[in-house]
Amino acid sequence: MRICVYGSGSEDINKIYTDATYELGCIMAQKGHTLVFGGGDSGIMGSCAKGVHDNDGKSIGIAPKWIENFEPLCDECTRFIYVESMDERKNKFLENSDAIIVAPGGMGTLDEFFEAITLKKLEQHNKDIIIFNIDNFYEKMFEMLDEMNQKGFLYKPSKTFKKASTVDEIFELLENK
Repeated sequence: MRICVYGSGSEDINKIYTDATYELGCIMAQKGHTLVFGGGDSGIMGSCAKGVHDNDGKSIGIAPKWIENFEPLCDECTRFIYVESMDERKNKFLENSDAIIVAPGGMGTLDEFFEAITLKKLEQHNKDIIIFNIDNFYEKMFEMLDEMNQKGFLYKPSKTFKKASTVDEIFELLENK
């Protein structure tokens, strides 16, 4: 399975997040899955890729060349797809993956997540989307989404994504459909 992981490229985040995503990468590789990601060599993206590569796994990095002005790119990817824009990048994520995991991140991660669930709701894909809620990172967002649902602003949110707090839970959700 090709699994796209959205997550922060920041180097300033707590080790609890990078340790968990390193473990995610290790297990992905051990199970024979391919990582699809933003191609970054730092933060959550970098730690997940390192876990994959340390276990002889495969990865597909996707990014515009100019992003190197903001963060280093991973040079160990099995394949790297260069794109012109962030929109094209998000489209390539969806084209090249079978499932999506949303790890902790900032605005870019939220942009990717909300676009993926919107497109799923509009039946443009039917990929599993799993929020990796490391250390309850996304609890406030879940509260907001619950309130939006209660007030009638969301359409069947339980069908657009699932939640997991551990790597084991992620693979249980992906493998036991």
